[in-house]
Amino acid sequence: MLLGCNQQDGQQAGKVQAEIKPIEWKLATSWPKNFPGLGMAPERFATMVEEMSAGRLKIKVYGAGELMPAFEVFDAVSQGTVQMGHAAAYYWKGKAPAAQFFTSIPFGLNAQEMNGWFTYGGGQQLWEEVYAPFGILPLPGGNTGVQMGGWFNREINNMEDLKGLKMRLPGLGGEVLKRVGGVPVTLPGRELYTALQTGAIDATEWVGPFNDLAFGLHKAARYYYYPGWHEPGSSLEFLINQQAFAALPKDLQAIVKGAAKAINQDMLDEYTVRHVAALDSLVNEHGVQLRQFPEDVIAELRKVSAEVIAEQSAQDPMMEKVYQAYKEYEQGVRRYHAISEDAYTRLRQ
Repeated sequence: MLLGCNQQDGQQAGKVQAEIKPIEWKLATSWPKNFPGLGMAPERFATMVEEMSAGRLKIKVYGAGELMPAFEVFDAVSQGTVQMGHAAAYYWKGKAPAAQFFTSIPFGLNAQEMNGWFTYGGGQQLWEEVYAPFGILPLPGGNTGVQMGGWFNREINNMEDLKGLKMRLPGLGGEVLKRVGGVPVTLPGRELYTALQTGAIDATEWVGPFNDLAFGLHKAARYYYYPGWHEPGSSLEFLINQQAFAALPKDLQAIVKGAAKAINQDMLDEYTVRHVAALDSLVNEHGVQLRQFPEDVIAELRKVSAEVIAEQSAQDPMMEKVYQAYKEYEQGVRRYHAISEDAYTRLRQ
């Protein structure tokens, strides 16, 4: 008799579950639909949320240009046109200058250090404070690791070679390029190949071998420079409309946050592996000329970067607040990594 009751209760629960209408969200990205790495992270996130919620929360992902242009994702989430977005925080520097710290800054934190700052170093709380006026909850949404320095159609032998250089370089890195006489340009990813091939720009950075190979950038430029001084640990972001998030039951809120955290690590894991094979292909199969920036160029860029970041932070109270917190954390983690991660890397070599 007890077994029969349990079966009946289970059937009834299943019926109730089937009658519950799932919550449906839209997620717009700044990347081409299903683009390797960047574009697949929100797809995996949506799949994970649906599975973890047993279908109670379904999220449909849209690539750049399907619902809106790549650089309009922030406004769409803020206005509630879509419930979520996936992008890079430095795209929104015109709305909130402090946002740039939550992607990457020149000669700043690497991926491991960024994740530590977000989770235990106070970075998440500051990020939420920066986005609060826009009604957006931000969450880390992946990291590409240290990026490449970019694709160039001419060699970079000294600082003079950067003067007049028109280069796709967003964020504070672009401001540094401007200071040394270059011309920074902000373009969405899908426009880079054509712009480089036609000469509309002289150089571009994107991410690194995994994504650069997928875009075919090696067909439009001869020289591939490293390291990515401008983005040493590029964090991506999930943008969530605060009202939509607050309307979710507590368990679904926890699922969204948990899935975002899993995807944040998953992306870094994938890039760590995929970059290796892609770089081998670029160099060994496509004849790409791999070059390291000259040490004196890097030294000057480091000096100018410090000046630009300090100057721009002083012009905006919120940016200054984030800058001081970031700098304090960075100083501490650098001291420790000097005798741990950095020391081991030197020994291994």
